Amino acid sequence: MSSPRTLPLRSTLASLPALQASSHHLRPQTRQRIQSSQHIPILVALDDDPTGTQTCHDIVVLMTWSVDVLVDEFKKTKPGCGFFILTNSRALHPPDAKALMVEICENLKQAGTQTGTRFELVLRGDSALRGHFPLEPEAVEEVLGKSDAWILAPFFLQGGRYTIDDVHYVAEGDSLVPAAETPFAKDATFGYKSSDLKDWVVEKSKGTISREKVTGLRLADIRSGGPDKITQILMDTRGGQVIIVNSAAEEDMDVVVSGILEASAQGKKFLFRSGAAFVSSPLAISPIAPISARQLGLDPAKGGLIVAGSYVPKTTAQLKVIVEKSGRFLTTIVLDVNKLLESPDHVEQELQHALSTAESELNKSQDVLVMTSRKLIIGADEVKSRDIGSTVAAALVCFLTRLRMKPRYLVAKGGITSSDMATKGLNMKRAMIVGQAAAGVPLWRCDEPTCKYPGLPYVVFPGNVGNDETLFEVVSGWRIQS
Repeated sequence: MSSPRTLPLRSTLASLPALQASSHHLRPQTRQRIQSSQHIPILVALDDDPTGTQTCHDIVVLMTWSVDVLVDEFKKTKPGCGFFILTNSRALHPPDAKALMVEICENLKQAGTQTGTRFELVLRGDSALRGHFPLEPEAVEEVLGKSDAWILAPFFLQGGRYTIDDVHYVAEGDSLVPAAETPFAKDATFGYKSSDLKDWVVEKSKGTISREKVTGLRLADIRSGGPDKITQILMDTRGGQVIIVNSAAEEDMDVVVSGILEASAQGKKFLFRSGAAFVSSPLAISPIAPISARQLGLDPAKGGLIVAGSYVPKTTAQLKVIVEKSGRFLTTIVLDVNKLLESPDHVEQELQHALSTAESELNKSQDVLVMTSRKLIIGADEVKSRDIGSTVAAALVCFLTRLRMKPRYLVAKGGITSSDMATKGLNMKRAMIVGQAAAGVPLWRCDEPTCKYPGLPYVVFPGNVGNDETLFEVVSGWRIQS
């Protein structure tokens, strides 16, 4: 079987079956259906890093999941609505990730019983296919029972992720590159060789899920048959199947979700593994424009802070641009990863320099970038590579916990970095997703007194989203104009 080839972006999308006019109105119809029903379950999105909130606004994200916390959140959430739980499981070793998933599901089950709440789960994962699969959905089913099918939907328009003819692509410039040919597939922990999602499921499951168990919802069926056709296909599913959602536009996802809602109403049970685009569709969340500095009412007396720990090539390119283009408006501090790995004394030296420089500059209304040195250091295997990442992440957390100067805002670059900055650095427990700072770049706000800086605008900037200019555009747009 030949490998998928790189395709021209525009002509490929133009050659697909046309969207039906009715598909443009499905999200408002879904919203009306949700609002008029008391029987649609609450949607709980378990996010393996904070970037899954990329397409949502005015929805809560929890960083803790005790039974009491979940009981309280279930009571606050209307049927058909939902909330996120930040698990950050992508940063964990597989046994720990499984144990965490089981713990959260057991707590959700207990909280649901106590409140009489029906809920269903979305396992929000990386749209570039990195993460614990099939470990996490298997762990969910151990606690909550078997599903009729797993729905695999990694499409994410804002990140340039398309699924066409069961092949997952990443848009790079004017090309659609098969995902397995991108740097994401070379990930030291979650690498893969297959772009065809049927083969990817077999590969990641090490053959425990056969290719015959994996089928795709074709774009022809989605765009020509509409929700009724999708419902018909889903009603024929039997346990153990994995259903790939082909999607090249957000309307495709809306059609599929409409079909899923009807199949669910007729008794089918699904478990979802998806990118960010899927989550906003069943919640009927329509996109809003990026949030501006004026809307945030930023404090002009302090500088903004950017903390970057991601190593994907797009992040490195974005850091290069922001440093070059910002000039005197940005102070850059580089933490030497080699020194962070040498000894506690070297860690302390690096942190002392970073803290003294950052506090002085922030107090002068100067924007500050704290970034790790750009040479990627990996271990001999997955475990050692993850441990290196944990050591570096711990240093970034230590920097933020010891920082005495509240910045004007905080941008955290990279999924694991932004999770650690939120939960360990700022001590967030429950935050509101305000919207986006740029397309696919979530903006949070935590007003709870337990947070180190209540009310601080907090930007969860994914490592792999935007073009080379996007980070610079956000920071320059939020800069104090003298």
